[in-house]
Amino acid sequence: MANLPTLKPQEIPFDHPDSNNMFRPGPDKSFVATPAAIEMYSHDVILACFRVLRAKADEQRGLDYLQVFEDESKPENLWYIEDGEGGAITALLPSDY
Repeated sequence: MANLPTLKPQEIPFDHPDSNNMFRPGPDKSFVATPAAIEMYSHDVILACFRVLRAKADEQRGLDYLQVFEDESKPENLWYIEDGEGGAITALLPSDY
């Protein structure tokens, strides 16, 4: 897949206590995307970015709950938010928030 959006640096240091989200979906944490995010970025790009995000979370042993991918050709960035216990991992646009 050509030219994926770029993962921006997170706002808090990787060693901050809040940088503890692994972005791992499972039975108690679903992975979802908003219709607007799918329309702007496509299923394939959302999943490819999610793979990049998961690798970064594994490499750093956790990330901040909000991760942002940037694509200069799109009017909005692609966000990934991991909610706490019982929540979800959501791919969305800032305007969805």
